Formats: sequence, structure tokens, C-alpha cells
Amino acid sequence: MAKLVRRTEGGGTSRCGWVTAGGVEWIGSDALAALEAGGPPANGAEPDAEGLVRPLDPPEVWAAGVTYDRSRQARIEESRLADDVYSRVYDAVRPELFLKDAACRRTVGPGATIGVRSDGRWTVPEPELALVIGRGGRIVGATAANDVTARDIEAENPLYLPQAKIFAGACAIGPAVLTSDEWPESFAISCRILDRDGANVWAGETSTGSMRRTFEELVAWLVRDNPVPPGSVLLTGTGLVPPDAISLVPGQRVEISVTGIGTLVNAVGAAADLLRDERSAGDG
Repeated sequence: MAKLVRRTEGGGTSRCGWVTAGGVEWIGSDALAALEAGGPPANGAEPDAEGLVRPLDPPEVWAAGVTYDRSRQARIEESRLADDVYSRVYDAVRPELFLKDAACRRTVGPGATIGVRSDGRWTVPEPELALVIGRGGRIVGATAANDVTARDIEAENPLYLPQAKIFAGACAIGPAVLTSDEWPESFAISCRILDRDGANVWAGETSTGSMRRTFEELVAWLVRDNPVPPGSVLLTGTGLVPPDAISLVPGQRVEISVTGIGTLVNAVGAAADLLRDERSAGDG
């Protein structure tokens, strides 16, 4: 399996590279073309995370929901209105799919800041495996992802899902993309929330082996009659749900580790501040 990373260059440009035992072999800037062509095996090598950015800029980010039984149970417990909705979608032939982002307006990479909504009381990380979709709907890679969610807003009414899922800094991907050849039978996924002093707030682990659906099934439903642009990413759902007493607050740090991919580390900030910074940068 090959492992692709990316860094920024001078003048705001970026450059991709293959992780090898001898270091990173830096190549061109087209991440999708590199993933579709393949690269040298990483052989378990891990890159220095310093300076790495989003491994690619997906034109669209999609997400699947209720693909693990743990997620189904958590949403039933949270919602006073729609327990049957979550049970039915878990067992249904058609999966839950929704658009998380477009043009990377809300998606950050390793070392960047994820956001917490100002009008949410319970925002949590949702650690997931994300699939990179190439031309023709082919799966060309996988990366770690965080589908940051204001769960209290979703629990109030399922129709509030877009507001619970879509806001500044609501998604993170990285630090690397693992090409789709010779994947393990399942990917181990772990997550930690650390406070500003580095103390552990919460930790959990799961495996994609517990998923209700296959990767191919989810992608097939996503691209059915849907012009998903090549290079888009599909988050495959979460099997980890922090308890009710745990909520993200600015100053914390989230670490998501996935077998063979590495650890995605992000600071936590206020979504309103991230939006203000983006608007100030645009004005400049």
C-alpha cells in the first residue's frame, strides 16, 4: 500500500509526496492523479506530521450516517421524536447519505482548527474512515476523518441535520491517504479528546469490521444518478460516540488514529471565530 501526503509550498501552492522508508518522495500537485496512478509502498513508514496539510482538496465531502449499531443506539437515545427513523435507516437497503461540504469551505487538514457551534450545547467528534472517490466512482484511497457534529441540534429534530453537521470547521481529513490496494480486512479507529493541559478527557476505539454496510455499497448508492466529482470524499459513519457529559470546547485537542493512515490531530475552537477569520482574510 502506498501513502500520499501533501505540504504547502511558497506562494500558496502545494506539493504531494509518497511516504517511504527513506522519507517522503515529493512529486507534483495533483493528488487525485497520483492516487489513481499509485505509488511506492510505504512499508509501514510514518511521515513527520510537521507542515502537512489536507492530503487533497475534495470538491465535495459526503457522509454516511447510522452505519454502526452504536451510532443507531446513540441517536435513538438522544432523540425524543424519531427513534423509529434511525432504526429503520439502519436496517434499510438505502443508506443515509448527506452532503457535508463543498469546495473545502468547512474542511480542514492536520494541525488546523475544528469548530464548535455557538448555538449548540453538545458538540462531539465523530471519528470515521473516509473514502476518496476517483473517476467512474472507483475507490482510490482512504483517510481519517472527523465529522464534527452538534448532536443536541440533531436530536431536537432530524430535519435540523444540516445545521448539526454543516458549519465552519465541521470536518477534518488527513494526515495521509492510503491507496486502495491490499487494505486490511478492517481498519482500527481510535479517538482521544485532550484538554488544554494534555490530560485525557475521553478515549474510545472501534473497527470498520463493525460496520453494517460495505464501502462499495455506500459508494454505489452515493454515485447513483448523482454527478459526484472525482476527488470527492465519503465519510463512512462513526462507531464511537462520547457519553452525554462529554462535549468539545475551545482549547481542547482531538486525535483520531486509523490503521495504516496515521493520526489526525486538530485543535478545537469556536466556529464563529473561524468564520470571522475567513471573512477577514477574504476582505484582505
